[in-house]
Formats: sequence, structure tokens, C-alpha cells
Amino acid sequence: MPMRDVDLERVKALPLFAGCSEDTFRRVTAGAFLQRFPAGTTLLLEGDQVDFLYVLLDGIVELEGTWNDKETTLAVLRPVSTFILAAVVLDADALMSARTIERSDILMLSGEALRRAMKEDPQFGFAVSQELAGCYRGLVRTLKNQKLRGGLERLANYLITQKLRQGGHETFALPHEKRVLASLLGMTPENLSRAFAQLADYGVTVNGPQVTIGRPVVLERLAKPTPLIDNHQPVTDALTGKAQRERWPVEGDPRAA
Repeated sequence: MPMRDVDLERVKALPLFAGCSEDTFRRVTAGAFLQRFPAGTTLLLEGDQVDFLYVLLDGIVELEGTWNDKETTLAVLRPVSTFILAAVVLDADALMSARTIERSDILMLSGEALRRAMKEDPQFGFAVSQELAGCYRGLVRTLKNQKLRGGLERLANYLITQKLRQGGHETFALPHEKRVLASLLGMTPENLSRAFAQLADYGVTVNGPQVTIGRPVVLERLAKPTPLIDNHQPVTDALTGKAQRERWPVEGDPRAA
């Protein structure tokens, strides 16, 4: 698909590119191209050489890992998101596979051009380091969640996080199908179902993808959420990068008050 000015503006608005010079942005995007992929398309496999930085403009992408005939979901991305940044910076093979969950528009930027721009434009190089630092902090949160909490506690904290991210309403929708949710939480689908059943004693009711937290104080007593593990930032257009999400609240955003 030909590049549209509106697509380039969306990319330019990302914190990764917002502070770079016009010349740097022009050189990084000069060889870029936009592709539309149908649902279920494998974009790359772990172990593949990474030639491009991917920018998800529309759709949903699932990042996966496999070992010994086992597979797990590592992350589910929504627009506007970049992925495989670390592999691009290091000019290394991908540690994750990526596939589309629904039809997706993805901008692909030359990895070589991006690395060259990091060396030549200190402001851009600093923005990349901040984004990678945000990714690292997110990984630390995930590891602490997996290692310090049991499955029931992980699910309870996940539901509290989703409630807050979706406006704090008593009833909200699960953003992923339960197979994906189980994998994200490091559980089997069977253990996830048992955990949901156990949470009924804590005021949680489930009707398909709809979840209601009827006794939030009781659920929080079980979950014991902490900002040193959980990131309760709401869904907002002001937070479009990993670094920004880790620096929440964002100055000037009325919802940060």
C-alpha cells in the first residue's frame, strides 16, 4: 500500500519519533512501506533475521514464544505500537514470533536506517533508549507477577487492572479470549477456569467476556495490588509508548490528576 500522509503523521506522533529532527524522520521512513495483512498471518518467526521495525497502525498482533512443542502468548499489541525494537537495535534474530489476530495495517521501517539514525541523531538515540527502558521495566513487572504470585492472585490483579483501565466501572469486558488470557497469566485454560470459579467467593461474576466485580474491597484484599508490580494507567491516547506508560502519570493529562 502507498504511504499516506496521515499514516506518517501517526508514526511521527509516537514518542519514539516525536523528538527527532525532520531530516532524521525523513531518512528513517524513506524506504518504509505499509502492508495490510489478513487475520492469522505470521509476520515473522522466532529465530528469523529482523530487517524491519514494525509499527502497528490498525488491528491486533500477538507475540508468541515456543519451546519443545509448547507455545505461549507473550504480549497482545494494539495500535499504535512498535514491536521487535530490541532485535532491530542489536541487529539480532527475533526471540518472538508475531502474527495478526485480526486484519492489521503494519508499517515496516528499515532496521539499517533506524540504527544509522540512532548514531547520527542523539535525540533519536535517546528516545530509543527510553522506549527500551520502558520495555525492560514492563518485563520486570511481568517476572515479579509470575514469580511472586499464585495463579488466583495473578487473575485477581489482572481483573483489577482491567477495571481501572476501562474507566473503573463495576462491569467491563475481557480484552482477550480466555485461551490468550490464560497464556498471558502463565496458566492453563483449565486452571484459569478454576480460578474464575474460585473468585466467585470474592464477588466476581463472569458472563461470557463480561466480568463484574461486585465486592471490590474483598477482591483487593486477596490481590494486594502494588505499583511496584502493577501498572494501572488508564487507556488514553496520551500514552502511546512503553516509556510513557512507565512514567505515568503524564504531566498535562487531565486523567492523571
